[in-house]
Amino acid sequence: MSSPAVPQGDEKSRVRRAAFASFIGTSIEWYDFFIYGTAAALIFPKLFFPKFSSLAGTLASFATFGVGFVARPIGGIVFGHFGDRIGRKSMLVVTLLLMGVATFVVGLLPTFNTLGLLAPTLLVLLRFVQGLAVGGEWGGATLMAVEHAPKETRNFYASWPQLGVPAGLILSAIVFASFSSPSFDWFLIWGWRIPFLLSALLIVVGLFIRMSVVESPAFERVKALGAESKLPLLELLRHYRPACILATGLQLISSTGFYLVTTFTLSYVTDRLRLPSNVPLIGLLLAGTVQFVGILIFGRVADRIGAHVVAIYSAGFLVLLAYPLFWLVDTGHSGLIWLAMVLATAGGGALYAVTGVLMAELFDARVRYSGISFGYQMAGLIGGAPAPLIATALVHWAHGSSWPVASYYAISALISFAAVCLVSKAPKVEMIADIVRAEAVP
Repeated sequence: MSSPAVPQGDEKSRVRRAAFASFIGTSIEWYDFFIYGTAAALIFPKLFFPKFSSLAGTLASFATFGVGFVARPIGGIVFGHFGDRIGRKSMLVVTLLLMGVATFVVGLLPTFNTLGLLAPTLLVLLRFVQGLAVGGEWGGATLMAVEHAPKETRNFYASWPQLGVPAGLILSAIVFASFSSPSFDWFLIWGWRIPFLLSALLIVVGLFIRMSVVESPAFERVKALGAESKLPLLELLRHYRPACILATGLQLISSTGFYLVTTFTLSYVTDRLRLPSNVPLIGLLLAGTVQFVGILIFGRVADRIGAHVVAIYSAGFLVLLAYPLFWLVDTGHSGLIWLAMVLATAGGGALYAVTGVLMAELFDARVRYSGISFGYQMAGLIGGAPAPLIATALVHWAHGSSWPVASYYAISALISFAAVCLVSKAPKVEMIADIVRAEAVP
């Protein structure tokens, strides 16, 4: 039975609305996630681990940051299961609410001087809740864009939820820079809470926009056929193990490299190079802006020359960038530090722009939410979570030298480059949205 044809104007409007809703919601969730990372690098060691040495406090703070990555695969599994069983849209509403509540409560949390050890314990718990929410967010937001978009512009619209990362980064950097400027003492007392409390307003806006979007055509088709997977994770492990490994490898350098630049570099530049915190914060603003524009550009380019071509050149560039990246940072010159951050995020942004489509093509629609969430969040757990911690320990081990961190970056980039090459040869799964549109043609 054929589906009724959808007027072309309504079709474009629906696709754009889905992509925009994915972008807005993802931006808010990553804003919440990033303000924690910024706080973990700049102020949490002093507020929640004041009894530790400077190095130990930084390591402990980064460890709480990593807890979010431990929770992300769990969130990906849980929300992926229900996203493949119940629907993409409902899970996106739940994850946005969960993230908003956790972030708001962090802004109200008493510090170590008030609660003692209970303060960092509650901080870890709230970070875990944040990780659960982000773990379920990316897969659903990406699929709402990918599965709504027509084949000829799929890479472009699929890049919109990826814009949430630089948008959240820019917003978090602006807010932190704004409220940390009067005086650091003022910021330590209560100014640091404002970025967390502001998330409540953003959540209301995000929910309003997301509630107006219709369900993914691909999931609607699966549901109409009664083809929902009863146990998506079990089906993935039985029939999609190579795809899960490739998806994880594909995302690895995006996770590792991004958090080395946006979290570790903040601590390295302020603690090791003794530069003021506004230097890396300005670098984050510049890097986020360049990545935002770059993702849109490379999404368009991918629709013309192919997502695999963009991915291979991007991953190769990141391999070559590893050592020059840290040479630039080690100069201690603000302009060169900003250049290093921009090059890394721009190169990674090209790969990130097409990651959603490349992953989606590895999995059938009935397990696609679980599949891409598994790959993305496992890369975060393996690459993103330990990256600031490992990099800090490596610099200490090398007596202040950054060459081990550059090697760590290069190895991650090589793994992703190999995964991209293998993904380009892997068979692609047809999007059910394309099948539905074909049926709708009289």
